[in-house]
Amino acid sequence: MLSTLSCEHFFIQLPLPPLMNYLNGENLSKDLGERILFQNLDLSINKGDKIALVANNGTGKSSLLKILAQVDEPDNGIVRLRKGIRSAYLPQEPVFDEGTIQELIDNSSTHIMATIRAYEASLEAQTADYNTDTQRAFENASAAMDEADAWDFERKLKELLTRFTITDYDQQISLLSGGQKKRLAISLAILQNPDLLMLDEPTNHLDLDMIEWLENYLSNSNMSILMVSHDRYFLDSVCNQIIEMTDGRLQNYSGNYAYFLEKKAEMEAAQTAEIGKAQQLMKTELDWMRRSPKARTTKSKSRISSFYDIEAKAKSGKKTQDLELSVKMSRIGSKILELKKLYKAYDDTVILKGFDYTFKKGERIGIVGKNGCGKSTFLNMIMDLEQPDSGKINRGETIVFGYYSQEGMKNLKPQKRVIDVLKDVAEVITLADGAKVTASQMLNLFLFPPKMQNQLVDKLSGGEKRRLYLLTVLMQNPNFLILDEPTNDLDILTLNKLESFLADFGGCILLVSHDRYFLDRIVEHIFVFEGQGKIRDFNGSYTEYRVDQENFAKKQKKAAKQEALALAEKPKSEAPKNKLSFKEKYEFDTLEKELEDLEIEKGTLEAELVANATDFDVVAKASERLGKVLQEITTKSDRWLVLSEYEG
Repeated sequence: MLSTLSCEHFFIQLPLPPLMNYLNGENLSKDLGERILFQNLDLSINKGDKIALVANNGTGKSSLLKILAQVDEPDNGIVRLRKGIRSAYLPQEPVFDEGTIQELIDNSSTHIMATIRAYEASLEAQTADYNTDTQRAFENASAAMDEADAWDFERKLKELLTRFTITDYDQQISLLSGGQKKRLAISLAILQNPDLLMLDEPTNHLDLDMIEWLENYLSNSNMSILMVSHDRYFLDSVCNQIIEMTDGRLQNYSGNYAYFLEKKAEMEAAQTAEIGKAQQLMKTELDWMRRSPKARTTKSKSRISSFYDIEAKAKSGKKTQDLELSVKMSRIGSKILELKKLYKAYDDTVILKGFDYTFKKGERIGIVGKNGCGKSTFLNMIMDLEQPDSGKINRGETIVFGYYSQEGMKNLKPQKRVIDVLKDVAEVITLADGAKVTASQMLNLFLFPPKMQNQLVDKLSGGEKRRLYLLTVLMQNPNFLILDEPTNDLDILTLNKLESFLADFGGCILLVSHDRYFLDRIVEHIFVFEGQGKIRDFNGSYTEYRVDQENFAKKQKKAAKQEALALAEKPKSEAPKNKLSFKEKYEFDTLEKELEDLEIEKGTLEAELVANATDFDVVAKASERLGKVLQEITTKSDRWLVLSEYEG
């Protein structure tokens, strides 16, 4: 590839700099026995690539990611990671060894922790036996620390863990929730500072503030990224390349997610037009084939070969199976749901404090808030699965709830067949148009073809299980849907169809979700759980709420700045002058003498270091004391300055 440099009246063509390849997957195949996920796939990741891998549930996205991360083996093919390239992998469901969070960090096999341990070992060896070899090892270890930027690793780690609401490092990992494990795994992956980061559904279990922080971090990082995600806003902001997996093949699109949608639509339209032309031509050629004599000339044989090519093209336009969501909604009366003076708390955590709300017909409300603020508890109270501490919940007699909960997934028995799961709910289902379909037909509409219906639930992918569970909820013909994180693990096709169904749904919707696009498309106003029982009812979409928050923050910042300027401009004579107490006066005088003594000691130690540069024991002791002296000077100087303001 060439670039063109203009030099007034002539052009010089210069070669573009070659791409640095980080990882190659060649001829990769994976066969699960009951189905082949993919065959002979090739995929390459270069420096600067931020790639999203998108596909329908069950097509092998996570399996391919595990193979590329070299935590699983392909049945055929090979993965090559460029020498010297550091990679990190975030699985969809992280698994850790037993122990505390601190023990996990200390025993981590990441390259930074290995670098820190090597440095500590070299320091210990040098202290025990100072010689040329130990000095050289110490210098090399120090250089490695510089290169890995590992000197303040612990501070960075704890800062990041705090951002992800993990502060108790003595907590047993076995007691962490799935969300806490995911946040811990993200922190450890990011702090490895890898050249290549591979992420499987990184936004699952994160609240919206965390997602937006991670989105901004990855967008501005220099890491190359390969991710599987269903979060369309996240993909749009972070990725510069989309790879779609369809029918076991990979199709590459340069650009973000919005560009991918545009180009895919153009490609499908062009393919449809080509197939239409091939079908017309096939009719003509088929007529010729039927009339042609048995004895073929060379020219005829060429035309016969061409016919089979045209036939293959014409038949390639077979209709793609699509997901259809259509169920009959139960009639809804005038009384929907009334929440009166609800209080709920667990120890010091207040969830509701006198909450009042009366639902109206057709309302669509989204619920957002930080993890652990009580969103799921609120839904469980509405469903009578938990009780408020006080207050009343009145449910309309005609209301039929459809509750998609986080815990409900556990009701899918792993050793049960897919068809039997649905038959347990109903043998026959009535659709919105009044038509009746069998459980098998309904499964087919939900992208579970006959060959999958006899599979065990245990053999389904995470997204397929969620789609099956969603179907069992919708089959109950609800008129009030309560959805707790329904978008986790669902592929984008299912999400689009679910959104279309919910957009046309005539009943009430109350949903908890961290998918911003999903919220924007479905809900009309939002309950914001702000903590300690405070719930804000915002009339608008999620994006409108975020804009409102940003404007409020800007106003607060402007007001604080104006207040600071006003204080700075205020005449000093207007501020009352405080006098030192007797005790403070004594402290002030003492500090002056102590600071003088410390400065003298500092000079002595510095001279000692210069005079004994080759005596390691003397240097070590003097360095340690000098550090403490400098810290004392800083602390005492700060205090002296504070007191001197009053001493005047």
